[in-house]
This record gives sequence, structure tokens and C-alpha cells, in this order.
Amino acid sequence: MNSKLKIISQNARRLLIGKALELVSIASDDNLVRLSRILEKLTRDPYHVDILKRFRQAIKGNPGYVQAVRRINNLNPSVKRKLISNLIINSMIISAEKREEIDKLEAWRPPSLLVIDVTDRCNLRCDGCWAGAYHSKEGDISYELLNRIMREAKELGIYFITLAGGEPFIRDDIMRLFREHNDIYFLVYTNGICITKNIAKGIAELGNVAPAISVEGLEKETDARRGNGVHKRILWVMKNLRKEGVLFGFSTMITRHNSENASSDEFIDFYIKQGCCFGWYFQYIPIGRNPNTALMSTPEQRNRLRERTFKIRETKPILVGDFWNDGMLAGGCIAGGRRYIHITNKGDAEPCVFAHFSVDNIKNKSLKQVINSDFFKAIRKAQPYSANKNLLAPCMIIDHPHVLRGICKKYRAKPTQARGESLIEDPKITDFLDNYSKEFKAITDPIWETRHKACCEHWFGKESY
Repeated sequence: MNSKLKIISQNARRLLIGKALELVSIASDDNLVRLSRILEKLTRDPYHVDILKRFRQAIKGNPGYVQAVRRINNLNPSVKRKLISNLIINSMIISAEKREEIDKLEAWRPPSLLVIDVTDRCNLRCDGCWAGAYHSKEGDISYELLNRIMREAKELGIYFITLAGGEPFIRDDIMRLFREHNDIYFLVYTNGICITKNIAKGIAELGNVAPAISVEGLEKETDARRGNGVHKRILWVMKNLRKEGVLFGFSTMITRHNSENASSDEFIDFYIKQGCCFGWYFQYIPIGRNPNTALMSTPEQRNRLRERTFKIRETKPILVGDFWNDGMLAGGCIAGGRRYIHITNKGDAEPCVFAHFSVDNIKNKSLKQVINSDFFKAIRKAQPYSANKNLLAPCMIIDHPHVLRGICKKYRAKPTQARGESLIEDPKITDFLDNYSKEFKAITDPIWETRHKACCEHWFGKESY
């Protein structure tokens, strides 16, 4: 298809999807099913196809899921437009086409997502976090390099970028980045403290930014880790974002101490009331300044959270994801360039946000070269890491720790932070993770074999791995 026909085709699809999404808030369940089938025909990415199929299943049995989607109607018009143009058209449909074309021509498929630490500066000092103190801009990735990464990402079909830190909104040029790359959809992990009323208004006007605000629970739990008064400030920020019609959500690190409270009805209902449209759960991993395995949730707690997350999606009007427990939705581990890579504020290319090891730096290599390093290729080749392909235990850090150790050793990957090597060399941590992974395998293997394996076979073809 020549370039003019491509543009006409893309514009026609924008119009079609735009008209369809205008009806989401009032559409019958049958029409939502029809909409999902239209979108499925427009994307070629098996990951997105699987999401749409699960959406149809959810419509039949999960009223909470449908209510969550219909909350789109409450958003700012600019936000709704960017959901259509950037999140659906660019990062789902055009992205899949570009990546499929590269696969045909060059025999490799780029990931669909990048995570970039734009700074190591932070105005908070939370336990268990690897971010640095609030200091000079020397820890910021340069704006010029960010620009280059964005351009190269789009050439590879990557239109969904996650920004983290440190605290991304500390940067005084962050809004400029969103504005200059207005064809990208940005998910930003933030503590929220720097989001003023003016920034909230600016995010609404741009429409291509979704903040995920970190909380540990309600006020008591959040202030205990983040500092007195932080939770009240977060609620003020959420009120401003809600008033402006911004799509935003919560992000919660799950530990042994908050696993139950942070997934309770009280917690979920509270943040729905604050305006959160989505939420993310992340397991605590023993990395950072003071790695502490005692903070990790137990294997039993992690499995209960998996079950609880499914229940939340069935009954609550909020889209909740679990970075570890939703392996079935992503076909397992997404690290090493299968679905994403992580670039630190120093330019180091890591396989995962939680695996702080690198062999390449984006400052002296292209994004394409970094993704196709032998280190990342080895990780992709090893996936899904186990003979029974248990997607309930997808992680090479805590479910298959021998994989991370072996690949890091073979390719001489270096830690990218102080004490980073402790994750794969400190006997206290490695022994703990070996035992943890065995216990979690004992819990999830029977569940995988009897309940889920048969419906996940589609993930194990060439297009997915």
C-alpha cells in the first residue's frame, strides 16, 4: 500500500473508531461486542486481539468491566480524542502494522512499549525505592536523547511510552515532551506531589498523558511510607485531575504488610470515588537502597491477590492490572524486548524495570541495536522459562531466578545501581528467591494445569514468542 492510500486508510479508521467510541457510554452490551469485533479486525497484534476477546467475555459476565469502559464519557474531550488517535489507532493498530512489516522484512518484531526513567531526582524518600535524593539535574536523561528515543521508537511502531523516575514531574520540560510528541500516549508513574492545578489543566488540554499516582493504601499506610501529609496532597491532586477530566489511576507496591488492605473493597471503592479509572499492582522486589526480602508478600498472599484482582474486575467500575499476576493476559514475561525494555536515566538498557542489569547504553547505540542485543535475545529465547509454560508464574526474577542469574553471567551484564548485584549474588537473597519460587510453583502449577493452560495455548506460537 503506497503512502497516500495508507493515510486515507488511517483517517478512515480514525473516523470509524471515533464514531463507535462516541456510543460507548450509551451502547448496549451487544453493540459493545460489535465494537470489539471491529477493533479486532483492525489490529494484527495477537496481544491486542486477546484483550478484545477477553473484553467480549467480560461483557457477558463482568458488569464492572463494562462500567469501567463507560466511564470514558466523563473525560475531557481532548482526553477522549487522544484515547482514540494515540492509544487505539497509533499504539494498537498502526503499531501492529509497522512491527509486522519489520518482522517480515528483518525477521524480528519490535516491542510495543518502552519504559524510560527520565530522572533519578525525587522529592520523597520511600522505603524500598531505588530513586535518588532530590538533587541536581545531572541525574536527568537529556532532553535531546529523549527526543531521539521518541523518534526511533515511532520508526519501530512504538507509540506507547511509560515514564518513571525518580519523579517525572520534577522536570520543568516534561510538558514540552508531551506536547512535541503528541502522537504518543504516555503513562506516567508519579507520586503526584508536583502536579499543580496548572499542570492538571495542561494534561487535560494535551490529552495524551495518564498519570498513575503511587499510594500504599489509605492515609495511614501511604503516610507511613511516604511521609506525613502526602496522602492529603494526593487527594487534592486527584480532585484537580478529576475536575479537569483527566484519565488517571493509582499505582500500589504490594508488600507482606499491605497485600490485603490494598486490594480490599474499602481501598478500591475509595479510589474509584476519587476518580481513578485504572489501577496497577506491583510486587515488592528486594532491590534498591536496602533490599529486604521480609517485605515481599508470601506466595499465598500473591496468589490471593491474583484471585482478588479478577474479582475486582468482575464487580468494580475500574480497570485493575497486576504486573506479576496477569501473566496470562500478556502471554507471560514481557521483558527483554518481547513487549518492552527499560531505559534508565543514565541511558542503560535493562530487560525489565525490576532487573537492573545492562550490557548496552542508548547513548552510543540505536534503539534497534539495543533491543537486538544478544543479552535481550537470550531472554526472549528463554521465555516462557518453564517446561509446563505456567503463565501464572512468569517472572525470571522471582519465579525463575536461575534464568536471570544464568543469562546475566553468560552475557556479563553489569548492575546499573549500587548493590544491584545482590539480587543475583547475595546468598541471603538468592536462597530466599529459590525457596519462594518453589513454593509459588507448588501453589500455581495445579491451578495452571487444571484451569488455565488449555485456554492459553494461543500464546505459544511464533507471533507471540
